[in-house]
Amino acid sequence: MMKSLFLILMFIISETSFAQIGNASWYGPGFIGRRTASGQIFNTHKLIAAHKTLAFGTKVKVTNLKNKRSVLVTIQDRGPHIRGRIIDLSHAAKTAIGMGGTTPVSIQVIK
Repeated sequence: MMKSLFLILMFIISETSFAQIGNASWYGPGFIGRRTASGQIFNTHKLIAAHKTLAFGTKVKVTNLKNKRSVLVTIQDRGPHIRGRIIDLSHAAKTAIGMGGTTPVSIQVIK
């Protein structure tokens, strides 16, 4: 019993991905058409985001902690560059979770 519980726990731990809670902001108007840190062209109408450390192409579930709405975004850029924020969302992603200027969110890497 203990051995199987240990194996299940190890599986859960190995499947647990990066998670973070903090404030999200959004960006877009001044960046439309410019290259992101990944080299791709920024399009605020796509479900993309900027994160300080996650690899480009990483899929992240972002949940607005005020209304529990979630969206799946792809990390394409670096940021946010303002202290106390953990992720910058495109306008499309911000709209999908019903976010105003900034809002508390949880983010979780999706495998």
